[in-house]
Amino acid sequence: MPLIKVQTSVDSPDRGAVEGLLKSLSAKLAKHTGKPESYVMTAFEPSVAMTFGGTLDPVCYVEIKSVGSMSPSQTKAMSQDFCQQINEKLGVSTNRIYIEFADAKGSMWGWDGSTFG
Repeated sequence: MPLIKVQTSVDSPDRGAVEGLLKSLSAKLAKHTGKPESYVMTAFEPSVAMTFGGTLDPVCYVEIKSVGSMSPSQTKAMSQDFCQQINEKLGVSTNRIYIEFADAKGSMWGWDGSTFG
């Protein structure tokens, strides 16, 4: 039920680097949310046409969604952790990364022919 989706203007690194990034994001999201990693989904979209601050310098937009509520302390810790990781793996400056956190009602999240609520 937790989802982390990364969109970036950066060209895709090699397949192994992408797989490593996604696996790391998955494990960290499970840890931060306290949800089983078996329910975590990750997505990576490279080479997206994007601007930030009116420039075409490397930029990244991250969506994190989860059923239930994420506390302010959780979102702050995730912002720090994921910004650092994206900076290290993709070379995007942390001040050019936006992260959107969204809580979802269980009834609004479908899976396996049903919902979580």
